Amino acid sequence: MPAAPVRPSVTDALLALEGLLLRGGQRTARRNAWTAVLEDRRRAKDRDEAEHVLEAVSTGASQAT
Repeated sequence: MPAAPVRPSVTDALLALEGLLLRGGQRTARRNAWTAVLEDRRRAKDRDEAEHVLEAVSTGASQAT
């Protein structure tokens, strides 16, 4: 019985397509842009957390007075 042919996954197909469409610098630019998006999201999350901490501290200080 012959082995069934291995079919590429959707991820493999998309990576191959990306390789054809986005050669060299374009691929690097796209990945750099995505890294920047992720970093912006991280900074926004950090700002939200800091805002909540400052609100909690200011609320606690006014109640203690």
